[in-house]
Amino acid sequence: MTQTLDLYSSAFPLQQAKVKTRVTGNISGMEIKDIVQQALTTGYLSVADENQLRQLLQQKLNADDLNAFWTLQNAVMTGCVKQQSRELPHITGIN
Repeated sequence: MTQTLDLYSSAFPLQQAKVKTRVTGNISGMEIKDIVQQALTTGYLSVADENQLRQLLQQKLNADDLNAFWTLQNAVMTGCVKQQSRELPHITGIN
């Protein structure tokens, strides 16, 4: 089952992303909805993406960001998206 997140219906997504990056001051260029869309498309959320989400969630959120994050949480809870951090073996000691 593939879930999609309707982001923008812009004919110029790259230009729009550059403008939005300048407005929000997001240095990495990734926004919450971008990370969510990637996770929904691939069915996988990497540790790096989780860390990026943590940083982004510390900023002031708009309704789109919040809705995207809720969508991701639902996808993880229903098993549509797997988290890399949950699949890593737990290391109890190093020999």
